[in-house]
Amino acid sequence: METKTPVSAILDHKGPSVHNIQPDASVLDAVHLMNEKKVGSLLVIENGKSIGIFTERDVLVRIVDARRDPAATTVRDVMTANPIVIKPSVTIEEAMRIVTEKRRRHLPVINEAGELLGLISIGDLMRWIVREQDTYVDHLLDYIHGRYPG
Repeated sequence: METKTPVSAILDHKGPSVHNIQPDASVLDAVHLMNEKKVGSLLVIENGKSIGIFTERDVLVRIVDARRDPAATTVRDVMTANPIVIKPSVTIEEAMRIVTEKRRRHLPVINEAGELLGLISIGDLMRWIVREQDTYVDHLLDYIHGRYPG
């Protein structure tokens, strides 16, 4: 089942809230914030502009596996700079293709002026698709059982 729904529909549903951190914060502080907010990523903001994204994967690969001290390492040193961003008009199907092919779990959504509108995660995309499929199945069952509105 393909969906031509734009990702802006997900942002309308979940809201524009995006958790962020300064690039000179320690990785330890970033991890504490991610745990407190129960999120898998933080946008890295400097002078009001997004310059990167810091994710759970960054912690595992660039801190734990590299045996770096999270208290002595700054987010700037291990963040993913210049993350892949999408426009709000990108369809959910296109966004799923991006996260799958580019192996990204989080996509910042920006408008034509480059302003941040929100953040879409692979979990957000999957929840939307499952909800759409559940609705579709419910409609088919109603049709089969003669309950479909005529």
